[in-house]
Amino acid sequence: MRRRALALGLAALLPGCGFQPVYMPTASGKAGPAQRGLAAVNVPLLPDRPGQLLREALQGAFQNDSGTPSEYDLQVSYGISGEGVGILNTAVATRVRLIGTASWSLLARDPQRTKLASGTAKSQDGLNVFDSQYFASDLGTEAAQKRIAETIARQIATQLGVWFRQQAAKAAG
Repeated sequence: MRRRALALGLAALLPGCGFQPVYMPTASGKAGPAQRGLAAVNVPLLPDRPGQLLREALQGAFQNDSGTPSEYDLQVSYGISGEGVGILNTAVATRVRLIGTASWSLLARDPQRTKLASGTAKSQDGLNVFDSQYFASDLGTEAAQKRIAETIARQIATQLGVWFRQQAAKAAG
């Protein structure tokens, strides 16, 4: 009960310090600058299965299925590496840590392809390796890659959302 009261009290103080949610709508209830900007970002095809998973997660995070014309392209370099962390005496790995890393650049759709913003995102996950159950290992790897892609997509969406809000604030003031 006390924690809830403390949380509500702190939440009441946040607007006074200038805090605003990244995805806050406008006063009229329409999409805010972050939502409008993200909806206008095109994510081109990314190679390999992990790239496809990341592209799908980015499109979901950007919510750009609304028919908004693309004003930006997101150039992404993405890869997943793995390392054995649970190793038997026979040098066989029983647990693998997967590390996904993405470098991204937001490009304007002008003739010069102006680079507007860039950043990186990173996530890791792990899975158990079953030496006698090949399909279980495949399914576990796919699930871990999807979780990594979703986490990286959320990080990129947040970084871009903050950038779009900052650009809107600069234009307004």
